[in-house]
Amino acid sequence: MHDSARTLNGLGQSLWLDNITRGMLRAGTLEDYRDRCAVTGLTSNPTIFEHAIKGGDDYDAAIRADASTDPEAVFFDLAIDDLRNAAKVFEPIHQRTSGVDGWVSLEVSPLLADDTAHTIEQAVALHERAGIANLYIKVPGTTAGAGAIEELIYRGVPINVTLLFSPKQYQAVADAYMKGLERRLAEGLSLDVAS
Repeated sequence: MHDSARTLNGLGQSLWLDNITRGMLRAGTLEDYRDRCAVTGLTSNPTIFEHAIKGGDDYDAAIRADASTDPEAVFFDLAIDDLRNAAKVFEPIHQRTSGVDGWVSLEVSPLLADDTAHTIEQAVALHERAGIANLYIKVPGTTAGAGAIEELIYRGVPINVTLLFSPKQYQAVADAYMKGLERRLAEGLSLDVAS
């Protein structure tokens, strides 16, 4: 393990990789990052996948084989496939840390950043479709996103939040998270919702 990673781990910090490519998965690079560099999770977003898809031919066969004619559906097919494989790499960490670390993250469509209802709908559908125990669904910390965050926490969907650019946004998201937990508590549901 690199000394800087060891130092950060000793301070209780978790290192996440902000990148994923099919080539990285096939070559064992992600395992190497996990084992040698103490990377304990991975986040992704549409831009990361766009660069990965355009950056070579690793996705060409899967794109040709995909039956969908909807570009967004093809994108999520590719992303979920890669994240299932990445989740397997981090599963031992997820188990060893009782779910503190070992997560991978998939972002809802950025086109939904201002649409609470459709963000909720897509987040739930992606989480169910992926079937990955250590998958966060990444939700924007916009005004509409805060409403989605409350509902997703209430429904027990593991989430992480992106696009937090001000203390006001941070507070709105924290309040939404707490409201989701309060709703769970009122119904006697577990408060153990990873986020």
